[in-house]
Amino acid sequence: QVQLVESGGGLVQAGGSLRLSCAASGSIFSINAMGWYRQAPGKQRELVADITSGGNTNYADSVKGRFTISRGNAKNTVYLQMNSLKPEDTAVYYCNADINSGYTRRYWGQGTQVTVSS
Repeated sequence: QVQLVESGGGLVQAGGSLRLSCAASGSIFSINAMGWYRQAPGKQRELVADITSGGNTNYADSVKGRFTISRGNAKNTVYLQMNSLKPEDTAVYYCNADINSGYTRRYWGQGTQVTVSS
């Protein structure tokens, strides 16, 4: 059984920083793209950033220059470094990964709350 487990959320003041982590475990043959989405109350889930197995990255315009996505050396972990946080970054953040465990499908983590106070 494949699992994605996130950590690193919390409460921070505007202008502060947080680092989210997400680790994939289980019966995994390979991992392709990994990414982070977020969902604020009353809003749709939106892409924050993603990264391919080759290291190519993509960011939402709203976080460019403030957030950095990266993968661990073992390639089964994805990080989201969030700097200069704003109250509008408040949301539940979900990681996802396209994982081949016999066939390829997208897996999601359980979500971690990020709250930015003004």
